Amino acid sequence: MTDRKQNTLAEILVSCVDEKYYKAEVVSDCHVLMKVFSGEMKIIQADRSYTLVSGDILLVPRNQLCSVIKKAKDGRPYQSVVVMFRPDRLAAYYAGKAIKAGSPANTKLRTFDPHPLFESYFASLLPYFELNEDLPEEIILLKVEEGISILRTLDPDTDALLSDFSEPGKINLTAFMEKNFMFNMPLEKFSYLTGRSIATFNRDFRKAFRTTPQKWLTEKRLQHAHYELSVKNRKPGEVYLEVGFENISHFSFAFKRYFGYAPTKLQAAGAAVPKPAR
Repeated sequence: MTDRKQNTLAEILVSCVDEKYYKAEVVSDCHVLMKVFSGEMKIIQADRSYTLVSGDILLVPRNQLCSVIKKAKDGRPYQSVVVMFRPDRLAAYYAGKAIKAGSPANTKLRTFDPHPLFESYFASLLPYFELNEDLPEEIILLKVEEGISILRTLDPDTDALLSDFSEPGKINLTAFMEKNFMFNMPLEKFSYLTGRSIATFNRDFRKAFRTTPQKWLTEKRLQHAHYELSVKNRKPGEVYLEVGFENISHFSFAFKRYFGYAPTKLQAAGAAVPKPAR
């Protein structure tokens, strides 16, 4: 995967995937607005997934755990233009504006229908990627603010989201981990998103699950993979990435060590999960 960046802070960039398939787990500390120009992108969250193709526009709020899969489609590689709204830019933008009090910010991903404002906006960004030098700071600021203005015009709820600079509060660790175990993220990210230091996260985790985070995550992912293979009759190659493994050989090795047999041995749907080998 190659990303051509137009400034060192990477606020405006074009994302290109030359390979047939690319997957990563991401959680950004910035709000991200993007438009897909070719190829296909699938974003998977714990409770919902989104598939975007050419012409689709998406706003991803900050601090959202996602699996992102990018791939070619219709013979064309994946390509999108991405604009990132940094907290300091947003704070400066909203400093002189009176924002009406409203409902709490909706942090779900938002898709947008085609609109002339978006068409003009993203079309104006494309020529910047032909530059041999960095995009001037003044232009970056203008284009970031233009993007914010378009979102505010088309979505009345945008202000509640973009003007909220609070950090994640301490939440129920058990519920969060049961919901998000398949995301292959560093423990530091899990601790931050649950409102804890890494030391407090490890302590609370051991208290809740009676084991270490690493051991629990591996076993939980393997048990979920077994369910997908046996009950839903899926193939190992379709499952290993979704449950948080980076390659199929590691998945197969871990699966066999835990259950006592290879994942390819599962055939009948609905088979009960056997006790792990010890």
